[in-house]
Order: sequence, then structure tokens, then C-alpha cells
Amino acid sequence: MTSGLTTIIYPVKDLARAKSVFSALLEVEPYADEPYYVGFKDAGQDVGLDPNGHAKGMTGPVPYWHVSDIRARLAALLDAGAELLQDVKDVGGGKLIASVKDPDGNLVGLMQETSA
Repeated sequence: MTSGLTTIIYPVKDLARAKSVFSALLEVEPYADEPYYVGFKDAGQDVGLDPNGHAKGMTGPVPYWHVSDIRARLAALLDAGAELLQDVKDVGGGKLIASVKDPDGNLVGLMQETSA
């Protein structure tokens, strides 16, 4: 079961420029501003900028479905024919992420909030 799409991550080449653009778009300052990730929250949406995204195989923005059991959802996607891009990874702050590519090459992310 999912609780919907509330996170999208954009791969960026120039983090400073992308941060400026998204700050202008969202009219908020980032809640996370690190050399490896900049994150914004606006209207219930989490928008992230990943300067290493292209190197990880991200070809465009990746929507992250929030799920209650990331390992079960990942296994179901792989059984259904998706291709693994990133296995379950703890990214800190109580978050686990994983990503796959569907048969048409679309990127699908999974995210699970864990108890700290």
C-alpha cells in the first residue's frame, strides 16, 4: 500500500543554480542545504535536488511513492518485471529509499519513513 506521491527528486548538474531556480519557484528556503542534497517543502510536497543523480542513473525527475513496507513493494515491482536501479538504502533522517526502472524506462522511486 502507498500513501501517495509526496516526494520528487531532480538530478541537477549545477546545484547552486538549481537551488536558485527552485527557491524562486517555490518561494521558500530549503530545509536541507548540503553539498550532496538540497530539499524544499511546499504545499505538502518534498522537492529534492541531487547533484549526484545523473551518476546514479537518473535521467530526469524521479517521483517517490511513499510505502509502508519498502522491501515488499520493491520485491513486487521486481517480480512484475521492473529493473533494479538502487536497492534499499538508508539515507538518514529515518528514510529508506529504492528505485527501479519500469519496462518503458520510466524511473519509479520508493520511500519508507522509519521510526527513529
